[in-house]
Order: sequence, then C-alpha cells, then structure tokens
Amino acid sequence: MCKTRLGGYAILTMAIALFSLSAAAQQAPTVTAADYARAEKFLRESVIPLVSGVVTQPVWLSGERIGYRSPARGGGSQFILVDPSKGTRVVCSPETDRCGGALDPREVSRLMPGQRGGGGRPESISPDGKKAAFIRGFNLWMRDVATGRETQLTSDGQKDFGYATDNAGWVRSDRPVMVWSPDSRRIATFQQDERNVGDMYLVTTKVGHPELQAWKYPLPGDSVIAMIQRVVIDVDAPRVTRLQMPPDAHRSTLCDHVVCRNGEGWTDVQWYPDASHVAFVSTSRDHKHEVLRVADASTGAVRDVLREDVATQYESGNGAVNWRVLPASNEVIWFSERDDWGQLYLYDLGTGQQKNKITNGEGNVGQIRRVDEKSRTIYFVGNAKERGRDPYFRDFYKIRMDGTGLALLTPEDADHDISLAPSGQYFLDSYSRPEVPPVTVVRDLDGKRLTTLETADISRLTATGWKPPMPITVKARDGKTDLYGLMYAPTNLDRSRKYPIVNHIYPGPQTGSVGGRSFSPARGDAQALAELGFVVVEIDGMGTPWRSKSFHDAYYAKMGDNTLPDQVAAMKELAQRFPYIDINRAGIYGHSGGGFAAADAMFRYPDFFKVGISEAGNHDQREYEDDWGERYQGLLTRAPDGSDSYAPEANQINAKNLKGKLLLAHGTTDDNVPPYNTLLVVNELIRANKDFDLLLLPNRAHGFGNEPYMVRRRWDYFVKNLLGAEPPKEYQIGGAR
Repeated sequence: MCKTRLGGYAILTMAIALFSLSAAAQQAPTVTAADYARAEKFLRESVIPLVSGVVTQPVWLSGERIGYRSPARGGGSQFILVDPSKGTRVVCSPETDRCGGALDPREVSRLMPGQRGGGGRPESISPDGKKAAFIRGFNLWMRDVATGRETQLTSDGQKDFGYATDNAGWVRSDRPVMVWSPDSRRIATFQQDERNVGDMYLVTTKVGHPELQAWKYPLPGDSVIAMIQRVVIDVDAPRVTRLQMPPDAHRSTLCDHVVCRNGEGWTDVQWYPDASHVAFVSTSRDHKHEVLRVADASTGAVRDVLREDVATQYESGNGAVNWRVLPASNEVIWFSERDDWGQLYLYDLGTGQQKNKITNGEGNVGQIRRVDEKSRTIYFVGNAKERGRDPYFRDFYKIRMDGTGLALLTPEDADHDISLAPSGQYFLDSYSRPEVPPVTVVRDLDGKRLTTLETADISRLTATGWKPPMPITVKARDGKTDLYGLMYAPTNLDRSRKYPIVNHIYPGPQTGSVGGRSFSPARGDAQALAELGFVVVEIDGMGTPWRSKSFHDAYYAKMGDNTLPDQVAAMKELAQRFPYIDINRAGIYGHSGGGFAAADAMFRYPDFFKVGISEAGNHDQREYEDDWGERYQGLLTRAPDGSDSYAPEANQINAKNLKGKLLLAHGTTDDNVPPYNTLLVVNELIRANKDFDLLLLPNRAHGFGNEPYMVRRRWDYFVKNLLGAEPPKEYQIGGAR
C-alpha cells in the first residue's frame, strides 16, 4: 500500500472540492415520471375540459338568432339557441340538435361545419344554394344541387394549366378557388399557369419502392412563377370571358396565397351587387405595387381605378382585406399604411381620386366588418387605438365615412372577439385577456349590452393548481420601444431557487410568438414545460405585425434578424427584474419560422443561448416557397461574383458558430417547409465538425410539433441539457399509467 503525504493546502483544496461536489449533488434537480405526469396535466387535452361557460362555434341563423355550443360542467357540451330581439335562451337536445323544431335542416348543417359536396369532393355552393361548382380533370364543373345533373363549364383546362386551381406551393388542395356573383349566375375565377414552374419532390418511407410526391413549388429567384389568367364564367350558357389584361402574379394583398385563412375564400375579389362588374386587386410579385381594377363581366374590359406603391411590402389588413367598392355611391374604401398606421381612405370609384381620409391617429384598422351605405357608417375591428391598453387587444369601432363620429363599442379593457349579425343589428362580443377568462355578450350597434350569454367558469381548472401566464412588458433592442409578451413560471415557484429561462419563439413577420391575446387555458406546452423547472417566455419583438408599419418592417430584407436582438435584450431585463431567473442558462425553441429563429439564435448568439430545439425550420428562404421570401426579403438579386441577396440570411452560413446543444427536427414529407431546409444546416454542421442532434420523423408533414413523441423529446432535451437532470426514460405522454 503506497502512502502519500499531503500538504495542508492540498488537503484544504480537496476538502473544498469534495464539499462543492457534495453541494452540487444535493442541489442537482431530480425530474421523475411523476413530474412529467404533473406537467402533462397542463396540456390542452387536460385543461380544456375543466373550463365551462364559454361560447364555441357560434353561428348567426335566420331571424337574427344565435346558435352555439357550450361545454357543460358535467362533461360534453350543450347546444344553445338565443334570440336577442326576444331575450330568449333555449338549451336544446344535444342528441338531435333540432331545438324542438326551431331549426330547419339547412341551419342544422350550418351548425355542423366541414361538410363536403357530392361524392365527398370539395365544392363551392352558390348564394342561392341551388348550384355547386367543383374541379374535375383540370376544368370547372357545376352540379345542380336538387337533381344532381352536372354541367362542364370549361373545356380547355390541362395539367398545370387548370381552372380554379388551389396551389401556392406550400399549401394545396382540390377545392375550387372562385367567387360566385350575388345572383348565382356568374363565377369569377382564373386559369392558373404553372406549366414552366419548378417542381418539388418528396418520397414516403415504406417497405419496398417509395412513393414519389411531385408538384409545382416555385422558389425565390425562379424565372417563372405561377401566374393567373382571370376569367368570368356565365354558368347558364355556359360561357367563359377572359379579362382583357396580362396574367397576374399568384399573389394577394393579405397573405402568401390567393386564398387566406379567414374563411373568405378567394381574397381581393368583389362583385358588384348587380353582377355587372367585378372588382379586384392585382399585386406585383414583390408585393410593392397594388392596382385596384374593375372588369366588365360581359365583355372582359378592364379599367384601372387606383394604384398604391410602397417601399417594402403592402398588406391590406389583419386577417381580412379592407378595401371595398361601393358602386351605388361610386366610391371606394381603401386601406393604406402610408402614415405608419393602417388607415382607411375614401376614393372616387370613377376617377380614382382621394376624397378624404376616414380614420386618423395612432392605431390600426384591422378588419372592416360592415359598411352601412345608407347611414355611411363603417364598423371595424381595430387595435392599438386605446392608450394604456395592450396594443394587441382587439376592439370594435364605428366611424362615418367622412371621418367623424369615431366611437368605441367595446369598453372593457380586454381582447374582443367579434361576430356581427348578417343584418348588422347585433354583434356577439366575447372578451377576455390571457389571464382573465371570457365573458360573452350580445350588444347592439351602439355598443349597448343586451344580454350576457356565458361567463366562463374556471373554478375546476384553478382547483388543480393551474395559474395563468403573466403578461409582461419589456424594452426592445433600442432600450425605448415597449414589447409585450407572456411569462410562464412553475405553479409551485420557489423564489429562492434559480430557474433556467426558455424562449418559445415565432419571429413573424406575419404573426408573433404570443399569437392572439384572448384567454386560453393552454398555449402549446409552455406551461407544461415550465412545470418541469423552467421559466418560459413568449415575446413579440420588432418585426411582428399589428403595431405600426415601421415596427413591422423593422427587419425587412434581413430575415436572419428574427427579432433575436429583442429577445436577448428582453430576457436580460427579465432576469434583472426577477432574481429567480438564471440568465446564464438560456434556451430557445420554435417550429417552422420559429425553427428558423431557434437555430439562428444558437448560431448568432452562441454564448447566450446554451440549448436550442429547431423544428421544421425554413432555414434558407431560397429553399422555401417564393411568396414568403419575396414578400419579406424582397426579390432575390445576384451580384457579378455569383453571390445573392438571400445568402447572408441563411442559417447554414453561420452553423460553424455552434457551441451549445442543438436538436434539429423535421418531418420527411413536409410539403410546406421541405425537409431539405434542415438538411442544408445538417450538412454545414458536419462540415464544421460540430456535434448536434437530429430527429427525422418519417412520413410526417409540417404540423408534428404537438405530436406526443415530439413534445416528450422536447421536454427531455431541456431537462437534460439545460436543467442538468436526467429525464425519466421514454415517458409516454397520453399513455396508460
């Protein structure tokens, strides 16, 4: 046995080291399957059933009645029919949904959305309910609803040059894109030319030969993109009239498709009430030039009414287009952000000259909901107009077309979700905040509350220990601009501890990390993750919408910014304000655009972010659909040396900077953001000899982020690499225990 003499200093050093190891062992967090089970109870599937007294699926019916479903305390839901004019409220049979004969079968079908047409195909039903249009063999057909008789409306459609085609590259379906005239005799649609557009390819994973998916998917910088040739179809003849104009780029004023996610169908198209003319807006490929046009539906002659040119990108509202033609008075309501806010302007429909500005001051017109031409009153949803309120809260207003008489119709300091009756006599108002559950009322058009439909009951939810997220206000990168967000802390928060901080990011530019400001008992898995020992934040940085135009354009043409300077500044400020936040253990995760931002954060801020999870990221806009990059980055330009304007913003360029732990995840059949985006980053990480983790989910499309396996792997990654604990092995979310 060999003995070694140790000096006093060496003994002291060893003692300190042993004490430190012992203390660290004592302080090391332990995360068990029971902890995961507790966190799981904060996911949507667990908390939604604990909330009652809310209005879901509201539908306005004949006689200005409202039908809706409301979760019952004992489970299930009840169907309720309300007549505001009579002040009656009837709870109907959930088995029949017939309310004792108060509803006819057509109204029952309206209360059960998701119905498809004959043969299970998607159809567009005419206003009179007698006709249904659909696509067959690249042509548009019509079915008589009563008899089932089918009529072919077009005959020259062909592959990649079909009628009413719904394909934006990143999203596609077999539904027809079209707008019926009010008298159900005409259809406005287009023939979409994709014959020389580049293809996208994906293959399935299976035993044996894989199946190839191939479709038209234009990319930024392509010499050819999808173009639409506008037509009007007289369905009784039938007869096709082509509009006398060059083809338009496949673009809209609102989103990166001609069909936006607002239930309105084809945006930027409006028929005259007598179906004699159809108005529409032509948007340039880069979204910088807009032309309002009117076409004669009989001859196809086209007249330009007005034009707007912008330096960055034009959009016509928040979730809905805000321009309207008013043939009866020969006027146009037009939307513009030319004074840095989204305002309404009145133009002469004949001359295209501006008559007056309708709205003024700070704040935006988000959505026009009704134009009362007789009283010359506009009803609209707006935001950021009420000082002292969260600028993302939606309110409802009315104003006269001459710009006078602006009135707030929703006085509560909350986010107001509005549903207007078809006649315009009443509106449904469900108001709430992220931390305050909803109250749903019916008001008249002066804002007077007529009846309260529901007041949410969250007593069963709070009995479980649930707590809402904390609304936060922090400063942006400039130290001056206010940013707004939410912070999630463990419900058993111990203020004497130090918690890692995790940023759940979606950078925009078409939305933000927080999303809507209405109440929700679960926003993804943010609170569930916090329960495992983290502080989770969601912050809407500069470059996100619904603020001023200059705020929204903060990183136009610099997509790699991803609001990250704001996220870092805000997280540091929160750590100073809340001592239990450990800013030295910062993580980040996100999906899609958030996946782009999360990997970007790990590469551009490698000393700040220690752990990142990037899911389905569009890491290089040259490898993503044309309309996204060309709208927010601008048209791709190439220099004489072969470099291009998109390259500096691509994540793989900076992959060599990685220092922390990074998990990349992607579905192998993602037809929105093709998986090659992530593989480009993987290739550069390999080239740079960097360690990283990769999760490919076979045969998954874009929306795998809430899949239980992905959620569990996300929790595991942060628990192990940021919290410093060993996660329970292969915990199964939603499994039998």
